[in-house]
Amino acid sequence: MAVVLALGSSLAWGVGDFLGGRVAARAPALTVTVATQFVGLLFVLVLTPLTGGVPSSAALGIGALAGVLGGFGLVVYFRALAIGPMGVVAPLSGAVGAMIPVTAGLLGGERVGPLALLGIVAGLAAVVLSTIDPGAAPSAGVTRPRSVLARARGRASAGALGPSLALLAGVMFGLFFVLLDRTPSGSGLWPLVGARLASVPLLGVVALVRRRTWPDRADAGQVAASGMLDSGANALFLLATRTGLLTLTGLLSSLYPVVIVVLARQVLGDRLARVQAAGVVLALVAVALVTIG
Repeated sequence: MAVVLALGSSLAWGVGDFLGGRVAARAPALTVTVATQFVGLLFVLVLTPLTGGVPSSAALGIGALAGVLGGFGLVVYFRALAIGPMGVVAPLSGAVGAMIPVTAGLLGGERVGPLALLGIVAGLAAVVLSTIDPGAAPSAGVTRPRSVLARARGRASAGALGPSLALLAGVMFGLFFVLLDRTPSGSGLWPLVGARLASVPLLGVVALVRRRTWPDRADAGQVAASGMLDSGANALFLLATRTGLLTLTGLLSSLYPVVIVVLARQVLGDRLARVQAAGVVLALVAVALVTIG
């Protein structure tokens, strides 16, 4: 069950982040994040009473800290997706985000079988392989400078900044995973309520102070879908980590970049390099090994 829940969270995160990243190519990543997190807060408030659990200062407090990290991580991540390319940014963020909970689980004394351990290695390798794109170019969402020289500089800047932001986002996501795993087991989804109650006002104030424009009404559907999918993924991960090892659930939940890579190929027409295709296949192998092990 933990494997199913973790994979479900990975799928929901992948689709939600893909939608959010597309909107962030047209609007500031900060306000896109605020909008999606607000929708996610409403969604969590509906889900929480249905799942039971007891609210506590520990659940809300740890959840709030996780929410701040996850919220700012999402801002950085959406910005990285916006300047792209998605096929490099998403897997790189996922690789870092996966290594942190896996390392925390192992250092915390979790023990896994040989096949599961091999699956962890294969999963990390799969995400890393997916980052390798020899012909990567900035995503279509980047605004092109007018002059040839400015265009060249813009490409170089986007090519360097996107992966750097992806690394930072990955660290924040990894810590988000670890903190959620530390919440009380009987708290239900209350840690997610604490997370959203902390991140939405904080990011909202930052957006107002910086006078950022908000997403267009035409993007309202994608924003709403992204917010609900993100909160749904958080809920699935929280349930997964309470029924399974953080070492395994953290890895499987971090396979969402594979979903984004596939969507970018199917929807945006991004080229899928052979090494990236190998990464997708290796991810499937990793899932099988973790499930068997």
